[in-house]
Formats: sequence, structure tokens, C-alpha cells
Amino acid sequence: MNHSAPPPLDDQLCYAIYSAGIAIQRTYKPWLDALGLTYPQYLVLNLLWAEDGQLVGRLAERLALESSTLTPLLQRLEAAGLVNRTRDPANARQVIVALTDAGRAMQQKAGCLGAALLEASGQSPEALNALNDKVRTLRNDIYSAIGGWGPGAPAPEADQQS
Repeated sequence: MNHSAPPPLDDQLCYAIYSAGIAIQRTYKPWLDALGLTYPQYLVLNLLWAEDGQLVGRLAERLALESSTLTPLLQRLEAAGLVNRTRDPANARQVIVALTDAGRAMQQKAGCLGAALLEASGQSPEALNALNDKVRTLRNDIYSAIGGWGPGAPAPEADQQS
């Protein structure tokens, strides 16, 4: 094993990606605050806007979270009137999460987040899409190498959203 010192933090890809994620979340924060959402809640709603009526386990898998971590977040979204949670009639141990009318309407209100990122980054939509493709490929390659994605371990599907 090589015991040399790691490169300076600013030279490490992991830190660049991590801190860019924080910068993006800080860019989104004023808009999310106005919508009454946290960033993780926004991510859940994005998954439901793409495919409504998903199992909690599926949402957790897509977000690389444990279901037990996701449950309190879903409870808050339900208390806010944005989603409903119901038992799956085919398997009562599973819970289906579906958007309410207010949750569906939130999609239009959240449309400003992409514009905020474009403005704050000074990048073109094409440049951000290319970067997104590269980062997604890196993520998928890493998960393939380490045996899976999140608690459920399957690799992510080709997610097309930025």
C-alpha cells in the first residue's frame, strides 16, 4: 500500500464534485425555501414527476438512500399535502407514494431552478448537459466497479434529467 500524502483537496476530483453539489444546492436554496421544500424533497418530487406512484423502496433505490432515511422526508411531504402514501394492494408491506394535485402543480413552480443554475454558473445549457453526461458516466462506472448503486445495489437507469 502506498502511504504517500494525498494531493491537495482542490486537486481531488471527489472534492470538486462534492463542493460543486453544495454550490448547486446553495443556488437552489432561495427558490426551494420559497416553495417550502428541502433539496432532498425536491429530488423525491422530481422522481415522482417523471413517474408517479412509485414504491418507497424504488424511490430510496434511485436516491441511493435507505428506506428508513427516506420515510421521515416522505412524511413531511405528505404533511405538506404534496404526496399521499398508501399500502400496495398487492403487497401490504410495501408503500406507494403518489403525487397529490398540489404535488403535481409544484412541478411548474420548480421550473425556475434550472434557470437559476444556468445564470449562476454562466454556462450554456449545452455545456451543462455535456458535464452532466460526463458526471453520470463517471458515477455509473464507479458503481459498476464497486458492485452497485445504493442500498439495493442495482445500477441506476439512464436518467435523462439534469
